[in-house]
Amino acid sequence: MKKEIRQVDASRGIVQVTVCDERFYARPTVNPVTGIPEGYEYVPSATWICSHYPKGVGFWKWLASTGWDEAEAIKQAAGDKGSKVHQAIGDLLAGKTIPMDAPYLNRTTGQPEPLSLEEYECLLSFKNWWATAKPEFVASEFVLWGDGYAGTGDLFCKIDGQPWLIDVKTSQYVWPEHELQVSAYRHALPEEWDSPLAPPKLGILQVGYRRNERRWKLTEVADQFDLFLSAKTIWAKETAGQEPFKRDYPLEISLIGESEVPLEEPSKKSRRVTAVRG
Repeated sequence: MKKEIRQVDASRGIVQVTVCDERFYARPTVNPVTGIPEGYEYVPSATWICSHYPKGVGFWKWLASTGWDEAEAIKQAAGDKGSKVHQAIGDLLAGKTIPMDAPYLNRTTGQPEPLSLEEYECLLSFKNWWATAKPEFVASEFVLWGDGYAGTGDLFCKIDGQPWLIDVKTSQYVWPEHELQVSAYRHALPEEWDSPLAPPKLGILQVGYRRNERRWKLTEVADQFDLFLSAKTIWAKETAGQEPFKRDYPLEISLIGESEVPLEEPSKKSRRVTAVRG
């Protein structure tokens, strides 16, 4: 995967920094006394933290039988598929009509590509779930900032008056780290979405599901925030000292009439770029 820096919440200035399997969220900080911007606060994504939760013997058997290189290719293809489906669902929720060959960004290649038939079937199954559940839309693709982590929620809605926090997956199984992820999101919700009188239910919505005729499955999961915090402890030990670094780069390069530009010192014609060590 290419290094990617993208704004995910313009109103709060939050950006997402991704490379390989690592992802940070960053938001601007302000001096509480002077009110002057001081830089950015970086936290890991909930997804990255959850990936450190033990996978179980089934995963390791699959990895041993598949091989590392093929397993990584399968994971990357699954991630690309999920990313394109999420982008398209976001457009559906925004009221847009999605043609069968609509192009969406493949974040591995950095290029737009048409939806595959399998990805389009995921959208059809999401539409079927929507028609069946008849949810009351509240928000989608919203950034949640928790205590030392952040993430992007897929869908917050009400079904028969009951609030639901739903994470959309294109996988055929609900893995433990999926349950930890939506639990982490629940504990980062704004207060108006997490009333003690009507706490939200947590759900994993599988689209493109092949194990029933509906082609979708909504699974209610229990709040497992305690296990997320355990995974966060493991993440902190395994990634100790790993953080984004900042460096000033010139906005353009030419061999004509230019002297040497030290990369570690800001120049007048430079910009601050953030990347992840990897």
